Amino acid sequence: MPGERVAGAVLAAGLSSRMGENKMLIEVGGRTLVRRAVETALSAGLDPVLVVVGHESERVRAELRGLSCTTVLNAEYARGMNTSLRAGIRALPENTDAAVVLLGDMPLVDARMVRALVEAFRGSPAPLAISTYGGIVAPPILYARAVFAELRALDADACGKQVVKQHRAEAIELAWPSEALTDLDEPADLERVRSRLEAA
Repeated sequence: MPGERVAGAVLAAGLSSRMGENKMLIEVGGRTLVRRAVETALSAGLDPVLVVVGHESERVRAELRGLSCTTVLNAEYARGMNTSLRAGIRALPENTDAAVVLLGDMPLVDARMVRALVEAFRGSPAPLAISTYGGIVAPPILYARAVFAELRALDADACGKQVVKQHRAEAIELAWPSEALTDLDEPADLERVRSRLEAA
């Protein structure tokens, strides 16, 4: 239904241990990764946009000044990304019908992709709208309210992918080019993504 409220949850709390510095604050294409991800969520019309922060939270918050988003502190961020997923879903307003989860370190995900997930969801009773890249499931993923309780109940070692697996048969799937699946974990990843964005 057109009136459904679809929020965004940008996960940006991690330690970035393999990168050697906080990758959320690394500039790619003239913007930091976290700012780019939040601007993508806003451009796609997600409302509200929550940003889950943890590692160097004050620096990340400072980088988001001027953007219409709300930060959510995940005190358990060192225990893994799934704690951030849980924190983001728990912080959603009660009247949220669905939430698109994005990762701060996937700069090749754009607003067009996010809008496509939302549009597909609005015409369907499906509990999920998932992105696939050459058959691999990865964010952005839209979770409908029907599965919020399952996400909020995840323990620290559980994974959002378990919820996807549980409901995969009912999910909408949108396929994107394999090369769009680029998360930045190491310095070599950074150079590759910068080259792609500059060539675009």
